[in-house]
Amino acid sequence: MQCPIDSWRSSTWRFVGRVLAVFVALQSAALAATAFYGVDLKGHPVMLSQSTAPAIVLFFTASDCPISNRYEPEMLRLEKEFAPSGVEFWWVYPNPEDTVTTIRRHEVQFPGSAHVIRDTQQTLIQSAHATVTPEAAIFVRRSGTLREVYHGRIDDRYISFGEERPQAMHHELEAAIAAVLAGRPVRQPGGPPVGCSIVPLEVVSSHR
Repeated sequence: MQCPIDSWRSSTWRFVGRVLAVFVALQSAALAATAFYGVDLKGHPVMLSQSTAPAIVLFFTASDCPISNRYEPEMLRLEKEFAPSGVEFWWVYPNPEDTVTTIRRHEVQFPGSAHVIRDTQQTLIQSAHATVTPEAAIFVRRSGTLREVYHGRIDDRYISFGEERPQAMHHELEAAIAAVLAGRPVRQPGGPPVGCSIVPLEVVSSHR
């Protein structure tokens, strides 16, 4: 026969376990709701998780990356093509040295989208698995949360750093956006992105 004290302890631990499980679930839900964010050039949070767009396209760029700069016209073309369908485009600056002043100066030289985010905590590059600029990612809402359906190069114009085709042969990001809007499976890019490495925050901190 089980001792009453042992039975009480067992019941208590089961209760504590349930409480902890609920707490962890709530914390995970809260994190999922706030993970997709950055700040605009006025320092206001941009909560992408609250978007109702059929697709969100992130274009990771940097003020000092020549390849990113060369892709500005292509990204503006895609924004003009798909924005009427409700697709949101965001120019994301993940490198710590791209301050507000630097970005505004860069916008004068290379006019881009009006939708700009500073990824000050680098949560967006982590969510998008981005490692270089330029690189793109597409997120769609599924089961109440944003899910990544594409990440990588914009097209295949760059073969390697310093080696470029006269024009792209495969416009992979454009095809992926069109597939999302049509409800078709999204194909991933056929090769890695070519560009400038994104500087992790921990590297910057270690050199201060």
